[in-house]
Amino acid sequence: AGSDAALAGVQLTCLADGAPVDLASAVAGTPTIVNLWAYWCAPCAEELPYLQQFSDRAGDAVNVLTVHTDPNEAAALSRLTDYGVTLPGVQDARTQVRSAVGAPAVLPVSVLVRADGTVAQILPQPFASVDEIAALVETHLGVAV
Repeated sequence: AGSDAALAGVQLTCLADGAPVDLASAVAGTPTIVNLWAYWCAPCAEELPYLQQFSDRAGDAVNVLTVHTDPNEAAALSRLTDYGVTLPGVQDARTQVRSAVGAPAVLPVSVLVRADGTVAQILPQPFASVDEIAALVETHLGVAV
């Protein structure tokens, strides 16, 4: 069971259009940073632009998916607009992702997911720079960008 995709069966909705998102499918085939955040979380506000910059730098090599873990979807959308962040985002009011991967109940948390869907590392910390994200991705996912 250890090799199963950790996010299998997690169904969320897209922040942008409310469409259903099967998380395991969304991250399949590409190493992915799944970033858990909430609109009221100050460290999240600081790191989201770094995640955007990392995504721009990584291109297709690494995906970045934001997971808003608070019921207030409208606040999430306005925050992302405020931060200038255009990363794909899903709404996770019931903290399904945190439960699925066994992450601690803190924010932000970044889950580094391998291309096969297994969890490489759970990082319950805010990122302080693009280079820090790149170094952790290289260490835990083996992708240099």
